[in-house]
Amino acid sequence: MSEQLLQFIPVGLLILVAIGFAATNIALPTIIGKKRVHTPVKDSPYECGLPALTEGQPRFSVKFYLIAMLFILFDIEVVFMIGWGAVFRDLMKEIGWQMLAGGAVFLLILEVGHIYAWKKGALDWAPKRSAK
Repeated sequence: MSEQLLQFIPVGLLILVAIGFAATNIALPTIIGKKRVHTPVKDSPYECGLPALTEGQPRFSVKFYLIAMLFILFDIEVVFMIGWGAVFRDLMKEIGWQMLAGGAVFLLILEVGHIYAWKKGALDWAPKRSAK
C-alpha cells in the first residue's frame, strides 16, 4: 500500500464504526424490545393531550399570523442590534455620536410600531373577559 492510502485507514475505520453504531441502534430495539401492539386507539393521532375531533387542517386566527409577523420583525431588530453592538466600540471612535443617534432612531421607529400594535390589540391572544 502506498503512503497516501495509509492515511485514509482511520477515516475508513470511523465510517465503519459509524455504520455499525447506526445499524446496532436500529436493530437492537427490534431484537430485545417488546413487540408493538397495534390497536385503533394506539394508532389514532394524538396531539396536545386531546384526541383528534376533526379531520384535516384547522383554520388559524388572523391574530396568529399577526403575532408571527411581529415576532419576525422584532427578531430582525435583535439581529441588527447584535451586529451594531459588536462594532459599536470600534466605530464610536470614527463616527462618534452619529452612530449612537442612528441606533436610537432605529429603536424609536420600532418602538412606535410596537406601541401601535399594542394599542390596536394585536398582542392580545384572547378576547378580554368581563369582570363579574
